[in-house]
Amino acid sequence: MNQHSPQPTLIDCLIVGGGPGGLTAALYLARFRRSCLVVDAGSSRASWIPRSHNYPGFPPGINGNDLLVRLREQASGYGARLEHGRVEHIEPHADGFSVRYGDRTCVTRRIILATGIEDTLPDMPEVEQAIAEGKVRLCAICDGYEVDGDNVAVYGEAENAISHAVFLRTFSDRVTVVVHGEQDACDQAIALAEHYDIRLISDRVEALHPCETGIELITHSGDTHHFDIIYPSLGARFRSELVLQLGAECDECGGVRVDDHLQTSVRGLYAIGDVTMGLKQISVAIGQAAQAATGVHNSLEANPWGGSAATR
Repeated sequence: MNQHSPQPTLIDCLIVGGGPGGLTAALYLARFRRSCLVVDAGSSRASWIPRSHNYPGFPPGINGNDLLVRLREQASGYGARLEHGRVEHIEPHADGFSVRYGDRTCVTRRIILATGIEDTLPDMPEVEQAIAEGKVRLCAICDGYEVDGDNVAVYGEAENAISHAVFLRTFSDRVTVVVHGEQDACDQAIALAEHYDIRLISDRVEALHPCETGIELITHSGDTHHFDIIYPSLGARFRSELVLQLGAECDECGGVRVDDHLQTSVRGLYAIGDVTMGLKQISVAIGQAAQAATGVHNSLEANPWGGSAATR
């Protein structure tokens, strides 16, 4: 007698990624009384935040991991399932999508991708500790207000770093661009730096070290520079491999293209937060999560049997 493997349970929506956006989507769907599963690899960008004063409702600020704990508790309290794992493969299925993560599989009518981006960090010892101590910072929009006159460096490709440095001049009159790589800035970018009194260091960086009062930078010529804070501007990788598996549209950098309901070019597949194109902020991801979850719920009301995934 042949033994058949049990059929995977069919759920309404799988959410890939357990950051603020993914967990908010789970909260909404659970409160819509939809069956939903969050599969989280534990690599949310929010976990890097020592204390955010930029997130509404927490006047004293909140640690990124503490925020994630609260969101997990709230989502699971309404019945959302949270599992640790990494989604490795998605393919179309008669009921929507078949998904493999680790040694497990599931079939889901809809998917919300909330996988975010992965920042390129500078090559320096104890960089994670430096981030935790606020010496290395990843988002001037989030915490530029706290710079308040500090001696700040932006480290990255010349023109992009100058653009970031101009933004930081709102908060400090001591801003330096440290050029990474050999590409020179155009005349317009150099003129912009001069206009805002931004110093340029073009000598190759040999070493970056955290120190008691900030970051020490040593150049090829042997010069040593000290900064209170350094903002890497080295780019980031969109975690969009899964949507590319399904042929969804992305921009040239891998940012996922979505419509007004946060649905990708593949029917039934939604994307929210940093993995999409636009402003990389928790508040943006949470707003998109509410939109996408509502879109998923309404689409299931219109077509409760799911149907095959196909390009719209």
